[in-house]
Amino acid sequence: MEQERLDGDQLSLKEQLDVAFDVTLSQLKELADPLERAKVAHGLVGRVQDYGNEFQVVRNEAMNETLRVGTLNSTQLAAELGISKGRVSQLAKGAPPERLFLGSGRVVVALAEKLEDGKLQDGRNKPVQGPVIATEDVQTYERLRELAEDVGLEIAFERIPLGGNVRLNRNNLVVICGPRLSSLIEQILESDLHLRFGKDADGWYLTDRSTGEVYRSPMDHGENGDIAYFGRLPRPDGQGTFLYIAGIHARGSGGVVHWLNKELANVHRELKAKRFSTLISSRFDPETLQIVESQRITPFYRPEGA
Repeated sequence: MEQERLDGDQLSLKEQLDVAFDVTLSQLKELADPLERAKVAHGLVGRVQDYGNEFQVVRNEAMNETLRVGTLNSTQLAAELGISKGRVSQLAKGAPPERLFLGSGRVVVALAEKLEDGKLQDGRNKPVQGPVIATEDVQTYERLRELAEDVGLEIAFERIPLGGNVRLNRNNLVVICGPRLSSLIEQILESDLHLRFGKDADGWYLTDRSTGEVYRSPMDHGENGDIAYFGRLPRPDGQGTFLYIAGIHARGSGGVVHWLNKELANVHRELKAKRFSTLISSRFDPETLQIVESQRITPFYRPEGA
């Protein structure tokens, strides 16, 4: 009977969380070594605080949405949650709900390092000076930082070392890294049944496998534009997702953020935190190199059942 009661299929999410917390606390109390018990407890205190902040953001966003769609009025919602009507108004007036599309806590943007190559003006090869982050990726991060801060999120960036070994099993992560720079990312992209990066003698391209359409970068033909992949991909541990951005060229990633600046509220309303993938086309000013136009050119493709 006890095993049946603990069967996750028979418990609500709240009940599953209650069981998990009870089990963790019980195991913690049973640790015989007091130093180990203190160290584990200390680490868990920090984790609980982090999750507590994220739970509050999710709660406030859900309250805001409940009131916005008219499911309940503030008096009815207060009764459902067991709080006052004034407290409902206070919590629901928080940050805009679309912030949850980017994350519910401190957002980390991972940018890939690469070895800079090319030629000097006199035709000689540039000397190798160690790994760098593409200027275009840094600019994309800055635009994304501005967007995140506009909706009340804290954001920071970290480097993905050469080889592309990025730690994906964590919350609130955005990865900007082409598959050419990371075999790990390349493998995860294979889970997308609709959109796929490819490479041939003419360079990298993107394919819509549902329509057979092949998208090549305008930059490869001397034009001021690029195409980028944008999606929410599964973490290797199966416990969540991360946002992923990659242009055929680095400039295209900025087009995704340019588009998100216009569409964040609509995208959140349609997708929430569900998995998806799409392609974004953009154009940039040849003198300033700033993105001036962006548009979505494929549907939001969704994994079956997601």
